[in-house]
Amino acid sequence: MTHLNGINKEDNKALVLHKANDLKLEIWPLDETLDANDVFLESKCNGICGTDIHLLKNGGTAGFTIEKPLVLGHEPSALVKAIGSNVKDLKPGDRVAVEPIIACAKCEYCRMGRYNLCPQSYIQSRGLPPMDGCIRKYYTHPSNCCFKIPDHLSWEEGSMVEPFAVVVHACRRVSLKVGERVLVCGAGPVGIMAMLCSKAFGATKVCITDINKSRLDLAKSLGADQVFLIDVKDFNDEKFAQNMNKDFGKIDKTIECSGVESSLSTAIYATRIGGQICLVGLGPKKVKVPISTAIMKEINLIGSCRIKDDYELAIELIASGKVNLKPLVTNKFKIDRALEAFELLKSNQEGVVKVMIEH
Repeated sequence: MTHLNGINKEDNKALVLHKANDLKLEIWPLDETLDANDVFLESKCNGICGTDIHLLKNGGTAGFTIEKPLVLGHEPSALVKAIGSNVKDLKPGDRVAVEPIIACAKCEYCRMGRYNLCPQSYIQSRGLPPMDGCIRKYYTHPSNCCFKIPDHLSWEEGSMVEPFAVVVHACRRVSLKVGERVLVCGAGPVGIMAMLCSKAFGATKVCITDINKSRLDLAKSLGADQVFLIDVKDFNDEKFAQNMNKDFGKIDKTIECSGVESSLSTAIYATRIGGQICLVGLGPKKVKVPISTAIMKEINLIGSCRIKDDYELAIELIASGKVNLKPLVTNKFKIDRALEAFELLKSNQEGVVKVMIEH
């Protein structure tokens, strides 16, 4: 154990969710010792996303339920302040992107290399109940879940490594190949990142759908070959898919990022015979979709759960300039205004894409 000295406990401001719609900024208890394999981190930037909004609105998401006060945040960049006695590959002063999943390294899933499915990781993933997240000034974290970022990357880009790694994993799950044509459903931050990642993986053409015109305009400016605005009034998923195929052509792979039932139905109708659909967006527990169409077209529906050894490639794609995430950041707030940041993202305003909290 390493004892931490010289840290002011009153500086450890944290964004804490007590129950649905009860979000407070408060001083959080500070870790005073550091395990041998951990690092002590000072937060620099945290992105907020739809998962955080679900937690705020509903007091839970995807089977996770708030049962005690919870620090939010799972998209962090941070500065290493101190290291445990066994840590060799990091040092104080290193800038890192932090992977929030903490797996056991012992179960059958970890042993087969699928640590993202580790049962322990579901209760040890920062920002999801019951494990406190990263929107706080200081916290400790396993060193093997911290990845150095180069000096030319901003703290905002460092915090976007986590959601970008999610879409890197999705592209790997469907074995996206050079020359394929891709549909991305949903032009939120993850959807736009999926479009950019598909391009980086070699997709010939990528189209993207959404109900928000400003987000589609941003996607178009960042390289989407075609955008399709959805009119929710009298929406017909099968007809919309037919029109999309007529305008865009065949679709080899689809990455579904919205979690909306009608969007998944559209994906099934639009994806070519023998194609693949990667399910990224978390929606309702149960949905009605044209499953017989998926069967007759022999479409593979593939789940994509979080991240699995994707941080290094994600950082490389961002650092090399092959993927430019900077335009996604539309709003930044200091932690003292974190409640305003959540209200803004919750409002679903036109023009709001990625909201950041700076420390």
